[in-house]
Amino acid sequence: MLLATTTVADFDQFMEVFAAAGAEKRKAHGSKGSLVFRDPERPDRVWAIFDWDEAGWQSFVNDPEVPAVLKDAGHTSKPQALPIAARCDG
Repeated sequence: MLLATTTVADFDQFMEVFAAAGAEKRKAHGSKGSLVFRDPERPDRVWAIFDWDEAGWQSFVNDPEVPAVLKDAGHTSKPQALPIAARCDG
């Protein structure tokens, strides 16, 4: 699992690209799916939990075709994966 965040200019435009061209590109790099959340305090901030490993994420962010997909989605910041701080049972 991987948690990532970014900011976007228009959420609807972001979701349109995220669910189509973005999903195809992520799947090509091993992603098995995602959950998308909007920050209630900042409507331009998006959070996503991916069923993806770190190697797949790195492959995705280093793909030379990804910047065009991010641009089409209206990203206003570079997507950033957050490290796991702790794992707890229950």
